[in-house]
Order: sequence, then C-alpha cells, then structure tokens
Amino acid sequence: QVQLVESGGGLVQPGGSLRLSCAASGFTLRTRHIGWFRQAPGKEREGVSCISSSWGSTYYTESVKGRFTISRDDAKNTVHLQMNSLKPEDTAVYSCGAILGCISSAMGALTSNRDYWGQGTQVTVSS
Repeated sequence: QVQLVESGGGLVQPGGSLRLSCAASGFTLRTRHIGWFRQAPGKEREGVSCISSSWGSTYYTESVKGRFTISRDDAKNTVHLQMNSLKPEDTAVYSCGAILGCISSAMGALTSNRDYWGQGTQVTVSS
C-alpha cells in the first residue's frame, strides 16, 4: 500500500527551526520526484521545494531560498525539509507528494494519483 506520512510540524518562535519528514511506504522514494507544498488559511497551495528522483536535483521557491534545505535519506525512504530562520509568513500546513518533475528552476505539479499525496503537518511560527 502506497503511503506518505509527514511529521515534524509544530509551534516555533520566529527565527527558530523545524525539520519536517516525509516517510514513504509501498514504494521507493528515490524513484519519484518528491515535492513539499504548503497552504496557509485563505491562500492557494504553494510549491515550496522539491528533490528529483535518482540524481537528487533540488528546487526552492524564492521566499525560502537560503533558509530551507530539502534532502533524501534513501536508507530510511524519507525526504526531509530542514526549515531555519522561520518567519510568521511560513505558517501553513505542509505536505509532501510525488510530483511530475523537479529541476533547479522549476517544480512540477502533484501527480493525479492521490495515493502519492501526504496528509500534511501544521507549522505555526508565532511568538
């Protein structure tokens, strides 16, 4: 059974850090492009970062460049998103999913197969 489960969200003060994890079961993560998305209340879902299959090329949306780092642990079949210097505007539900492509300059859309979508984890940045 294909499943993606996010963890690591929580409440953090501005300037703090969180490490999100996206653990996969039922398939091998490195065979898929994996993206992190976020959706804040009243806003559309936004692509934050992605890592390509095999080679591990990465992409970051402009607002998180230099603060967030995506990585993949093939032994644990997990993708991480290290988030540093967090700001209140980073507050959102973060979710991971298999996407159609990932290159250094662009991030593809989520696959239409919802089995490859995670449920999300809440990140709240507030003092």
